[in-house]
Amino acid sequence: MRRQIITVFLSVLCLLAGPAWGADRGALFKVAANGHTMYLFGTMHVGQPGFYPLEPRIADAVSKASVLALEIDPAQDPAIIAQAMQAHGMKQPGESGAPIAPALRRRIDKAISNAGLDPEAVARLKPWLVATVLAMAEYASLGYRADLSVDGHLAQLARAAKVPIVALETPASQMSLFSRLSEAEQLRLLEDSVALIESGKQSEEVRMIVEAWRTADQEGFDKIAERTAKDTSVAGRFMKKVLLDERNVAMADKLAGILARTDNAVAAVGVLHLVGNGSVPALLRARGLQVERVY
Repeated sequence: MRRQIITVFLSVLCLLAGPAWGADRGALFKVAANGHTMYLFGTMHVGQPGFYPLEPRIADAVSKASVLALEIDPAQDPAIIAQAMQAHGMKQPGESGAPIAPALRRRIDKAISNAGLDPEAVARLKPWLVATVLAMAEYASLGYRADLSVDGHLAQLARAAKVPIVALETPASQMSLFSRLSEAEQLRLLEDSVALIESGKQSEEVRMIVEAWRTADQEGFDKIAERTAKDTSVAGRFMKKVLLDERNVAMADKLAGILARTDNAVAAVGVLHLVGNGSVPALLRARGLQVERVY
């Protein structure tokens, strides 16, 4: 599951074009408490044209929602993202970083070249961000586009219907999580990312996640969650404990607050936050809220 560490933020990709009509995608829950209801939908953070339109129930719910809650508002000021990246993803002036073994350096340089990235620009990034950039370049080469993300699509629907958008997180809060990794751990993450790209396993893993999302495959998602929980690597433990479990608690807190204040809300977060033990739906259910899995 180390390859999935990227998919939480930039994650979870779209592979096959779906049918022309809106079909069930991802995972959908209906949450209720105190006479208020909320749809909770699992998204992907990049996409392809064949993903749209989404099934009518989702599009209709967003257009009539009192509020749309997303991890991040796609339309926020780029300067805020740049500031967060400078603070958490960029090396400071004069900072060279830990030495990298020559063999690994050659592999990283080859991956950067194959991705068509500027070596001088990449050299200024911390190892975790290099891993992210390489993964996104790999995904882009397969046709997965950030400008077609499900989150962005939902945001467009909301704005067209004048539905307010609430961000559950900030770029700084997301990127700061990677600052908890030591430089050695970040280098291990980068090495793993390069190895996955070299072997083609990254694409295989993406296909598994995408197919589960594309077909709303509950059993497929359960298997992915089980594999994530069993991964004992440094990156795997960080993925499970920090990028999923810890963020799930914060998301559940904020979503419960939104549900208490308003009726007819819609929330949309990365689909991996909605599956497995410690998922957002499980946490909401543990609070005593009524949680129904629609698909």
